[in-house]
Amino acid sequence: MIFPLVREMAAAGAPIRVPVAVASRVLGFTEQAYYKWLKNPVSAREIEEAHLIGVLRELHEDDPEGGYRVLADDITDLGYVLSERRVWRLCHVAGIRSTITTRKRCYQKAGPPVHDDLVNRDFTADGPNQLWLTDITEHWTGEGKLYLCAIKDVWSNKIVGYSIDSRMKARLAVNALEMAVTHQGFPEGVVVHSDRGSQFRSRKFVKALKRHKLRGSMGRVGAAGDNAAMESFFSLLQKNVLDRHPWPTRLELRLAIVHWTEGIYHRKRRQRRLGKLTPIEFETIMKDVATLAA
Repeated sequence: MIFPLVREMAAAGAPIRVPVAVASRVLGFTEQAYYKWLKNPVSAREIEEAHLIGVLRELHEDDPEGGYRVLADDITDLGYVLSERRVWRLCHVAGIRSTITTRKRCYQKAGPPVHDDLVNRDFTADGPNQLWLTDITEHWTGEGKLYLCAIKDVWSNKIVGYSIDSRMKARLAVNALEMAVTHQGFPEGVVVHSDRGSQFRSRKFVKALKRHKLRGSMGRVGAAGDNAAMESFFSLLQKNVLDRHPWPTRLELRLAIVHWTEGIYHRKRRQRRLGKLTPIEFETIMKDVATLAA
């Protein structure tokens, strides 16, 4: 960025002509570097984009699984004004990309529903603890499979409860539900929507719903849209944690899941549906607004 200025100062018609030798000593560069640039000058646009790519690389190193939309949010927070399209182009030029994988589902034979479908594919809520979604995913470790049951509040996309175990029993789903109820202050009347997996149809899970005065809901067989809302979280988990590298032990993977969910997903990963806020930021702002309104 200095060389164009040096060229202007050294020009014959400059008001105060400064020789290149003098400018190089004062500004701290070599004459050879200047004359090399002079043979193949770089435009201001190219210099700017090289700088932006450097910034994007640093941001990408902090969150290597984040795509160009995440980087666009992060670089905007630093004060830069760039469109998502330009961030995408710069990432494409620099080879900055996130890993894209497919989530490993736990496919089970669907049984008869024990609840009516209270959602009808309307995955929206006007406030917290109105609609929770739950599902189960699995991943291999060197010690065998590890199962995760997660419960998400559709209002804030926050994972309000989860359970991790080496066995996919009814207790896996019940423990996730107990965590959600406790962390959310024992709300009543919440609709808890799931698929027709045996864990969610079990007597233990149904009893837990009744004990906490929650309302069970089950989707239709083969309705892909019923899983889409939970798939968004599991897909991010797959890319950010599960498929990063082989996991030798269940404990290592368990700790990684908890760290990413609590430290990254809840507090750092901005979401378009939340107005580019994280789940924690969204909850905090909306609760403050509700308090002021009251």
